[in-house]
Amino acid sequence: MTQTQEPEIAPPAVGRPVLLVGQPNVGKSALFGALTGRHATVSNYPGTTVTVSRGSFAVGPDLRLELIDTPGAYSLMPVTDEERVARNAMFQTPAAAVLHVVEATNLDRALVNTLEMLAAGLPVVLVLNMWDEAAKSGVQIDTHLLSERLGCPVLQTVAVSGEGLQDLCAAVLSVLDRPEPVDVGRLWVDEFGSVIDEQAASIQGSSEFPPAMPPRIAAALALRGSRDITESSGLSSEAIGAARREVSAQLANLPPVAAILALRQRSKKVLDGVFYRRSRPSETARHKFGLLLAHPVWGLPFLAAVLYFGFYQLVGVYAAGDLVELLEGTVFGEWVMPPITEFVEGVIPWPWLNSLFVGDYGVLTLGITYALALVLPVVGAFFILFSLVEDSGYFPRLALLCDRLFKTVGLNGRAVITMVLGLGCSTMAVVTTRTLENKRDRMIATLLLVLTIPCSAQLGLITALLASKSFTLWVWYVGCLLAMFVVVGFLAARVFPGRNATFHMELVPMRWPRLGNVIRKTWQRLYWYFREVVPLFALASVVLWLLDMPSSTVFGFVGASQTEAASCLTWIQRGMEPVMSFIGQPIEAAESFLIGFFRRDFGGAGLYKLAQDGEVALTHRQILAGAFTLTLFVPCIATFMMMWKERGARLALMIFATVTVVALIAGAGLNQLLLGIGWR
Repeated sequence: MTQTQEPEIAPPAVGRPVLLVGQPNVGKSALFGALTGRHATVSNYPGTTVTVSRGSFAVGPDLRLELIDTPGAYSLMPVTDEERVARNAMFQTPAAAVLHVVEATNLDRALVNTLEMLAAGLPVVLVLNMWDEAAKSGVQIDTHLLSERLGCPVLQTVAVSGEGLQDLCAAVLSVLDRPEPVDVGRLWVDEFGSVIDEQAASIQGSSEFPPAMPPRIAAALALRGSRDITESSGLSSEAIGAARREVSAQLANLPPVAAILALRQRSKKVLDGVFYRRSRPSETARHKFGLLLAHPVWGLPFLAAVLYFGFYQLVGVYAAGDLVELLEGTVFGEWVMPPITEFVEGVIPWPWLNSLFVGDYGVLTLGITYALALVLPVVGAFFILFSLVEDSGYFPRLALLCDRLFKTVGLNGRAVITMVLGLGCSTMAVVTTRTLENKRDRMIATLLLVLTIPCSAQLGLITALLASKSFTLWVWYVGCLLAMFVVVGFLAARVFPGRNATFHMELVPMRWPRLGNVIRKTWQRLYWYFREVVPLFALASVVLWLLDMPSSTVFGFVGASQTEAASCLTWIQRGMEPVMSFIGQPIEAAESFLIGFFRRDFGGAGLYKLAQDGEVALTHRQILAGAFTLTLFVPCIATFMMMWKERGARLALMIFATVTVVALIAGAGLNQLLLGIGWR
């Protein structure tokens, strides 16, 4: 993983680390950046593929502590791998303090998790983030009284502006000065939790629980239904079953239900006279608008507007049309590449060698030009749009809107975020499938991602190509992808065993996007693009250059005539001719499918150039069928390697083969359908 080193003047972090925990979308990452100055290291959590961020921050003039930003989690009862990592970090890391970051507006829903951590004996500091938005929405919180009732520091912050950070550091110091608690306490509250606590004690002594986790806490979590703790501790099903029956008999509820009811009741008592929400007309209107966006009927026009004005007009027409034309045709085509080509040809007299840099498949004329002039404008526009939508709070509402549709493909609304991220980059979206609740959901989501979700650059280039010919072509393209998404997902949901996972997601308030947030997120994603993607474009150019060398030159090294033998690339293209004919494409399109394995957007760029340059007269039928098939075709090498890492070699190869076969059959089917309705 890439590391950004701390400034040399900063003293090293000492002592026990500080953990950042909390639900997703509460500003943990913004708070982490504000405290550490974004001097961070990103690495996998031991024994997992889940990443955590580590940095250090000054809590005093002579003291720096390590800060660990854990994945988002709703409870000590994990549902996803990321939540499991967050919980394990709390108990396995000897933390000096646990900063529980909550959105101040939603304190009434987040406090249950705070009570869990406090009862488990963790050194909690409750951080009420986004305090400015809470004040605007009419929320009032008596932080002093709340601190007294909880027995832990409570403070207000606005992470994006740095407000409250000094108070936070002071609170961490106050926790450091406390002696470690002798009694870790009980996970449940006195009024309702004694029965659960007693039954946890009855099974506590019969097993070995995870290291560093208090046995009573582990026993209570196992009683509540935590499978990983039950398996790791070797608890017998008889002991667990007997304890659960006893709880159910006394409380008239199963242990999971009894526990959550107890915590909610306790939360209400703590917040009585502490938390007050006063509605304001403007905020009420914003709240109603947010509900409208998630409505199964009225939310659809807004989604259509985002797709049309955002993806089609901004990304597909303006960025992939006007900006690409300016950069590729004028900046690179007339100003940058001609003098570079002249210089390289003058310095390197051998045509076979200078073509590595400025030939048809040259690193500069193809790889770098494609990356900077053809793909970067599209990716940049998409990242800006994505950051705007993300910062507004629309994505959770989109998840609710699409939940019913996703249930038909064996998933739920939680997977919407993963699919939307796939529009940015399938490689990173595959990583986010770990946030889904079970293995079945992760397999279905991975299959749908690599088959039916085009990355932003590929989508932008294909949209630009289709839009330049006919808006009808773009509508057909989107409709065909949606149909494939539903059909393949529906079939996969019945092939992969298991049941649909439950769906829960916190609805963050709708807000106007902050310009600073949008710029920061866009820049971070563009930085990733330059670091990870541009080298792959250069590598693809080198490979294509080698494949394009005449056979006599490759095997005879140098000196052979360029016309003595066909190149390896030509032989490969000829071998793909039956496949291209099967899906109704000319042989020249084989190159786009071949290089698409290096980068899906590289293949899209090849098809775009093939159709726009006019060297081959592609009909509307061929353009639509080619774009559709290319989108479904094999995932790029980076996505394939990420699948290998996340899902394992066997499943990655199975998905790769399945996607290839399905793409060709679907492409051929669409081609025949278009022929049947009179397209030529």
